[in-house]
Amino acid sequence: MLIRLITVSCLLLAAACGQNPAQEAPADEAAAPEQAAQQPAATPVRRPSPPGAVAYIISPPDGATVQNPVRVLFGLRGAGIVPAGIEREGAGHHHLLIDAALPDLNRAIPSDENHRHFGAGQTEVEIELAPGSHRLQLLLGDERHIPHEPPILSEPITVEVH
Repeated sequence: MLIRLITVSCLLLAAACGQNPAQEAPADEAAAPEQAAQQPAATPVRRPSPPGAVAYIISPPDGATVQNPVRVLFGLRGAGIVPAGIEREGAGHHHLLIDAALPDLNRAIPSDENHRHFGAGQTEVEIELAPGSHRLQLLLGDERHIPHEPPILSEPITVEVH
């Protein structure tokens, strides 16, 4: 995707400068997009977490048997809540990990069915879970969805959905 974006940008820039993008580039320039793809992406800087900050799941309790919709209440001690996109020292927004291991803490937290984002600063949610056992865990992300250093996270809990 990044290579495609770079290629399209280069073609538009070349066209804007009056060059024919179909002209063959010198060998070292032609290899640049391939070399860029081989370069590892820069690791974003992780924001420091306030000392002792911890996220926790208020409800349901660990080991609870629940029914849909499952209401999950988020707790946070020692840090603040702000919406995604707003940079504030010692603050972030919740992400609920559902049946997922911790993601790469040096990258933005994925956004999918197993990694739910609460970028408006929400502190609770009602979710539908399939019948069976599920593991839930909170992970705070900064304005860019990147975990703090050290990460502010809850202990995982397990719930049984009937």
